[in-house]
Amino acid sequence: METTRRNLLVGSATLGVLASLASPFGIQAFAADGDTLRIALNKPAGNLDLNKYIAVWAVQAMIFEPLVRYGEGGHIEPALAESWTVSEDGKLLTFKLRQDIKFSDGTPFDADAAKWNFDRWIGKEDSSWLLISAAHEKTEVVDQYTISLHLKQAVPSALPELTTIRPVRFQSPNATNPDGSMKDPVGTGPWAVTKNDATGTELVRNDLYWGQKPSFDKVSLVVMPNARSRLEALRAGLVDIIGGAFVAAISPQEASTLESSGTAVIKELGTDTMVLGFNPDRVIIQDPLVRQAIGLCLDKTAICTKLLRGFATPTSNLFPEVIPNSGKRVPVSGRDVAKAKELLDQAGWKGEGVRQKDGRPLSLELVISEDAVAGSRALGEVIQNQVKEAGIDIQLKLVDHVSRHDDIPQLKYDMALFISAGAPYDPHSSLTTYFLSTYRTGTDGKMFMDAKNLDPLVLAALSASAADAPAAYQAFYDWLEDHHAIVPIYHASRIWAHGERVKNFHIPPTEYEMPHEGISLS
Repeated sequence: METTRRNLLVGSATLGVLASLASPFGIQAFAADGDTLRIALNKPAGNLDLNKYIAVWAVQAMIFEPLVRYGEGGHIEPALAESWTVSEDGKLLTFKLRQDIKFSDGTPFDADAAKWNFDRWIGKEDSSWLLISAAHEKTEVVDQYTISLHLKQAVPSALPELTTIRPVRFQSPNATNPDGSMKDPVGTGPWAVTKNDATGTELVRNDLYWGQKPSFDKVSLVVMPNARSRLEALRAGLVDIIGGAFVAAISPQEASTLESSGTAVIKELGTDTMVLGFNPDRVIIQDPLVRQAIGLCLDKTAICTKLLRGFATPTSNLFPEVIPNSGKRVPVSGRDVAKAKELLDQAGWKGEGVRQKDGRPLSLELVISEDAVAGSRALGEVIQNQVKEAGIDIQLKLVDHVSRHDDIPQLKYDMALFISAGAPYDPHSSLTTYFLSTYRTGTDGKMFMDAKNLDPLVLAALSASAADAPAAYQAFYDWLEDHHAIVPIYHASRIWAHGERVKNFHIPPTEYEMPHEGISLS
């Protein structure tokens, strides 16, 4: 998350900040230019090859385009394809491509170029995490501007998956080395790359762009790893935009401070959810009464207003309403410690202090990794304190990113904090990744599993037609709620901030995109 301040730096503080900005990239990298939009990055954009899975998504999204675009609320919109059809059985997707589109190097974009790009990833094992890739049978060039994807089985999530960035989007075949690696990052998008290194990425307007061209000539993406430096650079007018979970996040505490200073802070309901998940292999947690009691101990509203300074929305839903097929809204459960104690008594956990059952204490371990889930330590401490009143002891296990991704998939935890995949991947991605027992990613782990009862509901939702999907997904959500399988806590706000030069700013539909469309500079 990110935010901004407008007040000018003065005195020695100014000199100190400007000196820090002068290294390693130099103050000239921030020079005011009425024709350049300057955006801060928390790290270098990296190798922009769509097949390398390295680069900052939002930078790639400025260069490379999809066939179809993910719009507000999950509405699928035309992009390089002006229209499309899906066969009645869902196994044939046919796309009519826009004509007279060129990559920024002048190479025509047509069905042959589209097929060349598809052949690089679709149907290959490395891309099997995309359901459309796992189900791929063949790619057919129908004519110069028509291409079809033949699937072995229907994939209801096919269109949302085709909105994603890598490896799905399109790069120029003529900007590729003989071994298939990218020679130059050349796409059909509104921006072309002139520099990409450890200090930042420079982009110029693609004059061959088929759509509405930007009103300014250049974008300068400046690497600024230090959060305080980013805030001060924005306040001093040295950058124009900061924000975004995957671009240069800012904590809710910083966002609150900057908002109170009168800076232009833009926030929207997020597309993901912070969830307390349970390892059902643990005997204590197998009892739904214990899981329900833990959930009743949490004051979600206080977590959002106090810990997150209002930059989050409390929830009892797995997905926010901006996600398609996210289900009926469930009232946010209030904190009810008395009810939690009754449930624990009913489950046989009794006694003063830490409750016991058959001589065993009601003690659980919550895995915390700031590297994997930012802000999880503070949230873990709040959870620890709130459940203590009901006689539940929670020990926090602090681990690094690597250890968490080793422990969680091997079910070496009692409880853990998870963040749902968000747009454009949900709801299908989180159902597959976090709940389907037969699907193991090797890194993410599971919020909850029940192979006998939950797997059929997941599979039914994932395979449902558009007409049947709402009911199929709702059956899955109802099971989670009835069995108190997880504890959704909040939807974090999406936050960006900008300086006074920026006009017509709006947050893009997903966290994987950079805000640049429609912006003008004064």
